Amino acid sequence: MPTPPPTGPLVTRDSLAAELRQLGAAPGETLLVHASLSSLGWVNGGAVTVVRALLDVLGRDGTLVVPTQSADLTDPALWSRPPVPEAWWAQIRATMPGYDPALTPSRGVGVVPETVRTWPGALRSAHPHTSFAALGAGAARVVDGHAPDCRLGEASPLARLEEVGARVLLLGAGYDSCTAFHLAEYRIPAPLVTVGRPGPGGWETVTEVSISAERFDELGHDFERDRAVARGRVGAAEARLFPVADAVAYAARWLAVHRPRDEEPPPGPVPAPAGPPRGPRP
Repeated sequence: MPTPPPTGPLVTRDSLAAELRQLGAAPGETLLVHASLSSLGWVNGGAVTVVRALLDVLGRDGTLVVPTQSADLTDPALWSRPPVPEAWWAQIRATMPGYDPALTPSRGVGVVPETVRTWPGALRSAHPHTSFAALGAGAARVVDGHAPDCRLGEASPLARLEEVGARVLLLGAGYDSCTAFHLAEYRIPAPLVTVGRPGPGGWETVTEVSISAERFDELGHDFERDRAVARGRVGAAEARLFPVADAVAYAARWLAVHRPRDEEPPPGPVPAPAGPPRGPRP
């Protein structure tokens, strides 16, 4: 049976750029982008076209930032998609390659961030689980100084994005993908967890603030109801554009009331905010 043709719409570099400008994206600004390529329609050129369109809109003075998380550099005891036999855990920990900003691929965040990560001139932050990659005039300011024991807090690119007045662009992605909300978790009472990972000297553990995207969809619904969020269509995707600072301030108040987490969590590490723990690809 023949494969049916795509339903579209046909999306090009120029059409993406025009619709992003119509949404409100502007030259010279800094955008933290969460994008779902498949939601856009039939994109001529795929993720490369999306990145080029974003760079066209931002211009030479703008900065494009994406999450490039690598949640597979974690304790195999937590892997669930797929799990691995317990008998392998010790050897996996002993032989897992350490994080290398230039080589370690992103995981669980989609093809657009991976395209940005490998783009000529891209810079990437130093945290082995929750790194960000950036292109453009302000890239170094955003990614430099990401502390190895601060996934998404004050010593992470999220705080730098807040400082420079960046905005979040959700391009076919939901609020459950909004990493900016995690910065708020560091500003309200939160439990600490022990996180295992490969380090320069072998397997290591560090203590970090517990992070969770639980109820971020509800948080986003209320944020959009109460605050100014630009909404529109880009290709076939629903798109949203709003300031990082507004999202963080609102989330800090909302989470303290609706999802308090100052109690101790179960012992052990927690997954990166992109989703549940994952092992290596089959």
